[in-house]
Amino acid sequence: MLDEVKKTADQKMQRALEALKNDLAKIRTGRAHVGLLDHVMVEYYGSMVAVNQVANVNLGDSRTINVQPFEKNMIGKVEKAIRDCELGLNPATNGDMIRVPMPMLTEERRRDMTKIVRGEAEGAKVSIRNARRDANDALKKMLKEKEISEDDERRAQDDVQKATDKAVTEVDRMLQAKEVELMAV
Repeated sequence: MLDEVKKTADQKMQRALEALKNDLAKIRTGRAHVGLLDHVMVEYYGSMVAVNQVANVNLGDSRTINVQPFEKNMIGKVEKAIRDCELGLNPATNGDMIRVPMPMLTEERRRDMTKIVRGEAEGAKVSIRNARRDANDALKKMLKEKEISEDDERRAQDDVQKATDKAVTEVDRMLQAKEVELMAV
């Protein structure tokens, strides 16, 4: 019972860390990387799919992403989807290839991106704390129903708190690394 509660809390915390990692990967730093377009969705025969499902996405150079749709009729839709995503990208079509240049980040834009990153990190911390709260509530309920002793509950709460501290430290480390990456010129 106790192990199950701790395991569930730990899994929720790990999911929050993974979500933060994915969100931080989407925030661009001025260098091109193909993962930047992973979350961009395009309409394909009535359903929304990721760009990398309808096109070949690769790096042209360190500042350009090349997107080559598998079907010619998808060029306009893919270009529009990239332009409409919230990354501030301006793709250009060149024949059957879409080139997506990465604009240089200004100092002001870097500061804005840092604020966005901090917001994402705070969201992850809230998720982690919610997992801790849920675990502690489950432990208190078990104690109230006399399924566990007070000592067991206290030890389990300490274990959950240690997992929480570890996860929050990891969030802070990821935040620090992304801030350094964003502010590097």
